Amino acid sequence: MISRRLEPSGPIDLRLTLGPLQRGRRDPTTQVGAAEVWRATRTPEGPVTVRITPDLAMQAWGPGAGWALEAFPALVGATDDDSSFTALDPVVADLRRRLKGLRLCRTGAVVEALVPTILEQKVVGAEAWRAYAELVRALGEPAPGPGGLFVPPAPATWARTPSYVFHRYGVERKRAEAVRVACSYAHRLEEATAMPLPAAYARLRALPGVGAWTAAEVALVALGDPDAVSVGDFHLPHHVAFALAGEPRADDARMLELLAPYAGQRGRVVRLIAAGAPAPPRFGPRMPLQRIATL
Repeated sequence: MISRRLEPSGPIDLRLTLGPLQRGRRDPTTQVGAAEVWRATRTPEGPVTVRITPDLAMQAWGPGAGWALEAFPALVGATDDDSSFTALDPVVADLRRRLKGLRLCRTGAVVEALVPTILEQKVVGAEAWRAYAELVRALGEPAPGPGGLFVPPAPATWARTPSYVFHRYGVERKRAEAVRVACSYAHRLEEATAMPLPAAYARLRALPGVGAWTAAEVALVALGDPDAVSVGDFHLPHHVAFALAGEPRADDARMLELLAPYAGQRGRVVRLIAAGAPAPPRFGPRMPLQRIATL
């Protein structure tokens, strides 16, 4: 085990910053709590388990420990530069004041963000999270060190897993094939971390099954894009419109219109709204869970 401590220039709230990395309460790769964050991941140097505490100390176990410590500042948002961000209305100003420890993380792990994001396409979040957790436990491996986590499957493992295996865990052929194809180009996708953001988006969007929503979801956490907006999300336009204009319902066009004054920082505004603004009222029942594995 090796460790490192940071002394950032401003406050960092680990739950707010790293919360998007946890895919549901039963995520076997990431657990974000009030007292600590545990995360298991694959690095270019091998798997690693990290434990991060609110005083911004990291402990790391496994072959990838050195790499993880080097990437620690970016992971917790210490390298996130919001100096050009100005709140242009009272709502955003209040959110920024209350959530001043919210930073944009940058994991540098494109495929690791892409797989669960593909699984979340067109289904209820709880359904996708359950499938991801079960697939990781079935195809991944126990993470090094303490914590009891699992390392996500290697891209080669995802790529060679037949679609009928995905079906056992509630994932139909379309999403399964999108995961398999994406992971077959893993080395090309990871190159996106060193590209300008427009080129990185183009690289992601070149894959079948990866549209604007998926690319933005990945870019926000893996690349730390402060302007990432998940166009095509079912709930997000309503939440943004309710927060910024008091409108309980909106479409993507209206959301983008309201966010236009924040061009270059729209993703940051969306994260603030998602983390701290009241949700709009619901006018119908929740979408039912689909039991694809039983079909």
